Amino acid sequence: MLNSTTSLQQMLSSLSNLSDQQTRISQEMSSGLRITSLGDDPVASGQAVIMADTLRQDGAFLSTASNATNRMQAADTALGSVVSQLTSAISTATGALNDTGNATTRNISAQSLAAIRDSILSLANSSYGGAYLFSGSSAAVPFSEDASGNVTYTGNQDITSVALTSGGSVNTSLPGSSVFTASGTSVFDALNNIITALQSGTTTNATSLVSGLRDALNGVISQRSVLNSAQSRLSGESDYITAQKTNVLAQQSTLLSADTPTLATELSAVTTQRSALLSTIAAMQKGSLFDYL
Repeated sequence: MLNSTTSLQQMLSSLSNLSDQQTRISQEMSSGLRITSLGDDPVASGQAVIMADTLRQDGAFLSTASNATNRMQAADTALGSVVSQLTSAISTATGALNDTGNATTRNISAQSLAAIRDSILSLANSSYGGAYLFSGSSAAVPFSEDASGNVTYTGNQDITSVALTSGGSVNTSLPGSSVFTASGTSVFDALNNIITALQSGTTTNATSLVSGLRDALNGVISQRSVLNSAQSRLSGESDYITAQKTNVLAQQSTLLSADTPTLATELSAVTTQRSALLSTIAAMQKGSLFDYL
């Protein structure tokens, strides 16, 4: 009788273990996850923590890079318009300065160039997301114009940048002074010099005046190229991090996801074993099985 009782207790213990396995497998199949707590697999759980931290860092970088890229694209669009305006100004100035005998035409051209100057001023004061594109870190309007058409830069020389995960950083902005009012290539000085010459009829230095405007155009193009290069570098880093994030997500899924086909096989086996054990226990104990469960 003792052996029978001991054997029955062992069977009941085995039945409890099989029930626990059945519950665990069912939960994994239902959730799709094989790890729901550290104790399920300490090694894999540690790897999952590292992966989660990597994904957090990748996500933070991509968010920062996306915001910076959008701002750089807005600046590039503004500079593209400036290039178009200056190209038009060179054409207008060249024709007007060569037309030395027609004061009316020169005045009309001067007015056209003044309109271009004011349009470029508006572009230089462009903003994105509530902040000026070409004011450095200053919140003030970067450029102001006096009654004579002279333009002054009131921003600062600060440059925003984004730290790269591969090391180093990339500058993501241009101070307005380097684009529009740099010594020798000032856009506004070049335009005002031509406007003054046309209004006064002093056009003997036409070649020099147009050359100054071309230098201003080339200065803008050069600064725009710097911005484009920075965009390309940031884009390359973003592509790399995006690929890394995709790879880590795949690894994380493999690490944490339940193997449904294998679990289904295990569940079938456990269910069969449990049913067989229940039948054996029922045969050994004529009393109610629920007395032992």
